[in-house]
Amino acid sequence: MIERLNELELKYEALSEKVNDPEVIVDQQRWRALMKEQSGLMEIVEAYRGYKKLAAAAEEARTMLSEDLDDEFRKLVRDEYKENQEKLEAALEGLKLLLLPKDPNDDKNVIVEIRGGAGGDEAALFAGDLFRMYSRYAERRRWRAEVMSLSDSGIGGIKEVIFMINGKGAYSRLKYESGVHRVQRIPVTESGGRIHTSTVTVAVLPETEDVDVELDMNDVRVDVFRSSGNGGQSVNTTDSAVRVTHSPTGIVISCQDEKSQLKNKDKALKILRAKLYDLELAKQQSQLSAKRKSQVGTGDRSERIRTYNFPQGRMTDHRIGLTLYRLESVLDGDLDEIMDTLITTDHAESLKASGEDWSA
Repeated sequence: MIERLNELELKYEALSEKVNDPEVIVDQQRWRALMKEQSGLMEIVEAYRGYKKLAAAAEEARTMLSEDLDDEFRKLVRDEYKENQEKLEAALEGLKLLLLPKDPNDDKNVIVEIRGGAGGDEAALFAGDLFRMYSRYAERRRWRAEVMSLSDSGIGGIKEVIFMINGKGAYSRLKYESGVHRVQRIPVTESGGRIHTSTVTVAVLPETEDVDVELDMNDVRVDVFRSSGNGGQSVNTTDSAVRVTHSPTGIVISCQDEKSQLKNKDKALKILRAKLYDLELAKQQSQLSAKRKSQVGTGDRSERIRTYNFPQGRMTDHRIGLTLYRLESVLDGDLDEIMDTLITTDHAESLKASGEDWSA
């Protein structure tokens, strides 16, 4: 592990020299590529240099302990050595995580699709609750949420909503939310006071660029139609709504939230690209051996991942066995404890599955 870190530090130093070379700077395309490569190594190199400083301080304290010291000074040196050893262990764990292959999508914005499942009107109402939960979470992290497509149920619920969350690292935290979310509560429409169980499916897709997905527009049919829903200026009076159909996969996307036909088309194509990219990711994941599949990753969309039990005020994430008795705050977007536990578990499993020798 240390040998690998030394190699990365040498590579970082070589790149630092190149990006400051006048001959390289003239070639802007090459310079930008080298700058990007150097920037990608900066975090791990700085962490490694911090680790080496701690190791040097610990070795100095260890050497001093072998010398003839008075009792008071020896105690100070021993305490310093112990503190440095603890810091070294923490730094080593941090380096292990930084050496793991990074998900190339982690820094991307996300497109979230929420759809009512089993449970009829109650499922649609809970889909609305989840939409609010993720919107509030975005607000807490100073991200921006934008609705791309919305189909309401007419009773205050949502049949389906697709929205984008713009923010650094959005995918790295929200990618674990894909799957079936189950709710247990007494529906407002239930006169007998019986608890019903309903489900909502959530899919989290990384936003894609044109270079990420090869989309042949010859495979796409674009239809325009008149917007439906609540009226407003230009709504229901012009053919601004857009439906795109991808012939090879049968994926159909409709957008009508914008007054502009062009904007609705752009949104629909953005969603289509994300779905096609997600299909490719799913295909790659299915090719991995069961040993390497993460238990908390972005796997099977049909997997039941979480239960929200209203009578008990309880939220349980079934993948990691985490139960919180503060359902109200969770539904208000207080999700960081859940996200942090999912990320920590995923990292631990990735370290275990990597087969690397992590000894320093």
